[in-house]
Amino acid sequence: MELTTEVFERLLKEKQYKAIKSIFDTMNPVDTAALLPQFQEREMVLLFRLIPKENAAMVFTYLDADEEQILIEAFTDNELKTIMDDMFIDDTVDVIEEMPANVVERILAASGEKRKAINEILNYPEDSAGSIMTLEYVALSPDMTIGEAIQRIKARGIHRETVNTCYVVERHKLVGIITAKDLLTEDDDCLVKDVMEDNVITVNTHTDKEEVAQMFNKYDFLALPVVDNENMLVGIVTVDDAIDVIQEEAEEDFQKMAAITPSDRPYLKTPVWRIWASRIPWLLLLMISATFTGIIISKFENALAAVPILTAFIPMLMDTGGNSGAQASVTVIRGLSLGEVTVKDIFKVMWKEFRVSIMCGATLAVASFLKVIVVDRILMHNTDVSMLIALTVGTTLCVTIICAKFIGCSLPILAKKLKFDPAVMASPFITTIVDALSLLLYFSIAMAIVPQLSAG
Repeated sequence: MELTTEVFERLLKEKQYKAIKSIFDTMNPVDTAALLPQFQEREMVLLFRLIPKENAAMVFTYLDADEEQILIEAFTDNELKTIMDDMFIDDTVDVIEEMPANVVERILAASGEKRKAINEILNYPEDSAGSIMTLEYVALSPDMTIGEAIQRIKARGIHRETVNTCYVVERHKLVGIITAKDLLTEDDDCLVKDVMEDNVITVNTHTDKEEVAQMFNKYDFLALPVVDNENMLVGIVTVDDAIDVIQEEAEEDFQKMAAITPSDRPYLKTPVWRIWASRIPWLLLLMISATFTGIIISKFENALAAVPILTAFIPMLMDTGGNSGAQASVTVIRGLSLGEVTVKDIFKVMWKEFRVSIMCGATLAVASFLKVIVVDRILMHNTDVSMLIALTVGTTLCVTIICAKFIGCSLPILAKKLKFDPAVMASPFITTIVDALSLLLYFSIAMAIVPQLSAG
């Protein structure tokens, strides 16, 4: 039976709290977290208090920051401490980063022994591996037997984020890893150091978190150890945190490519003024930069006056050029984000896009030439459209596409080289550049081909 908000509303109205608890006991924490925001604040707090204790912290971590804040403000100190005790440290840090100062004070006060570890993670740069790691992992000694290692996991594993991979540490230095499969399939008398894998892939605490996420994608890890400059094991990054990073980066790149300042708040919960503030700087910048196209058109107004039909093809040339540049930029940005393309590959990328642009440009040039002749001249009986006009449009289109793809593929890589986000060089920015370039090429080619203009 599909559980709807109406079912819970009826049970709440009838005060059937035991029934609600029974339902929550069978629900996945993710589904429970998706259900709670559909209720008013008072009802949401009441429902949360009916969630079984063993699931409450997990449900809490899946809520949005706004719902988390509502619950924290409604919790007693004991309730808050219970939730904090059951949460993993990295999840607690995620909550703290989203909360106002007064709420953060309550969380830290309720964190008890975890407070030192939380502060340690908060001190790392926001985009580093240290900021997304957890300190809750299973550490084993190389001189332990397999049997002793299993007993340690049984004693401490419940308080650790993962036991699938355990870390072999000697004097705080990481010397190897051993998996749960190894522990379960080897004899109890074997030593950990004889079974462990000592060729361990690690990341530094200051490694960029996007690079860390790419390593999960590359190696199919479930967890990745984080070490300091002396190879001391500091913490681990788990796959769920890597997925969060990938999702955040994808959303951020998408917003930048659409000329919007990134925001981590859901659209429907973002105030109108914040949406305005995220969009208006880009719109102002693009509006000002677009004045260059107006200046170019004004400069060639005599040419347009002499051959007015040229005006009719400006939108097609500008749009096609912008689209061509956007295709190349998006492809390269994707390659950069996935690690398929590096800054060193810039000339390989340019050579490939040059060949693609020749093929695309030639195809569209022929298509536009035929379109101008057949549609504009023959079918629409426009005598102002001549073979030379069609040749001008086709030639301009071909050259514009070549230039647009060259710009589109190179600017994101150059941005990466200069430590800027390549997504900033996406569609709107490149389109503005290509628009101005296409007009310059159009009028220059027209003046070289069309007699009325070349004579003037």
